[in-house]
Amino acid sequence: MSLIKLTVSGISYSHTQNGAYALILNEENGNRKLPIVIGAFEAQSIAIAIEDDIRPPRPLTHDLFKTLSDKYGIIVKQVIINKLVDGIFHSSLICEREGVEEIIDARTSDAIAIAIRFFAPIFTFKDIMEKAGIILNGDQDDVLEDEEDNEDSDDLNDIATQVEQFLESEAKANDFSKLSVEVINDLLNKAIANEDYEKAAKLRDELTKRK
Repeated sequence: MSLIKLTVSGISYSHTQNGAYALILNEENGNRKLPIVIGAFEAQSIAIAIEDDIRPPRPLTHDLFKTLSDKYGIIVKQVIINKLVDGIFHSSLICEREGVEEIIDARTSDAIAIAIRFFAPIFTFKDIMEKAGIILNGDQDDVLEDEEDNEDSDDLNDIATQVEQFLESEAKANDFSKLSVEVINDLLNKAIANEDYEKAAKLRDELTKRK
């Protein structure tokens, strides 16, 4: 399957959904954006890695991973977002040490936080981009004819609106108040199996409310 190269555009915070963040990845040779819901810690770690002038007083977990890797000669060559299962993205770190390549499974938010620190390229498969990618509204030709300042402003507003809608749809998907305890327990087991620990925590919170 052909790979599509992605670049990190930024992180969007939902003003309507408290604590919800979306990491926005850009298709390098296209117009699509790939939004991925991430946790607050991962959002902070990625934001710190993007901003060169921000240095935490103590190393974060992803900084520690980079330090250990450098110490033992491990290079992260690239990250591939290789699966999308039940709305959860799965990724692999392609690593190399002394000429030997290894593939390591990782949560996508962790993989990208690490990739930024190694200046490693990020890729996904074409079918994943077709399933989960979003395209800016409006006619692309019209956008190209606008003045540069207006183009940037319109694009940012469009992205913000669509990401907000994306986060709202995710929040609705995580509204468990009308589900039975049996269904919630089943969803909890599936969330843990899929390593979707944020969703698992919300499901546990809902079960706690019922007691």
